[in-house]
Amino acid sequence: MTVLCDWEIAALCQTVKMVDPFRKDLINPASIDLLLGNEIMCECENTARLQRLDISEFTREQPYLLGPGAFVLAQTQEVFNLPDDISAQFALKSSRAREGFTHALAGWCDPGWSGSVLTLELMNARRWWPLGLYPGLKIGQMIFHRMSSTPEKSYAITGHYNNHLQVMDSVA
Repeated sequence: MTVLCDWEIAALCQTVKMVDPFRKDLINPASIDLLLGNEIMCECENTARLQRLDISEFTREQPYLLGPGAFVLAQTQEVFNLPDDISAQFALKSSRAREGFTHALAGWCDPGWSGSVLTLELMNARRWWPLGLYPGLKIGQMIFHRMSSTPEKSYAITGHYNNHLQVMDSVA
């Protein structure tokens, strides 16, 4: 397995829409930056189920405040269409980690995952101060890997999280 470089990522984004929308200014030497989307799912005290919340009106100047120790599911703006020979891994931006965000490390994406935004498991690890969330925040980056060969069964066939255009909680 090898990590794709900038021009390989750009080529796949332009030919097979591996990341859509594709913005060349978000490409790094071995990854592409991802932006926070318009919806999160958060806890409410009256139910164990996470509740959807539209954060599209929040901005850098007036963000949604994620309290200390709070957990949310969030979505990327980008929709992914991984070819059958490409896998991917989400990594939190180091700037976000230094602010106090943590990610649950559940960002593995199998070959063939398609038609979906990425759901992120975010938590504020700070003890006293809230952290701001808003659409367009550079939240993380996606690292792409070319597989040694094409799997016998693609995630396009076996996966539960294909064709989801909004943040998703667990599939039972």
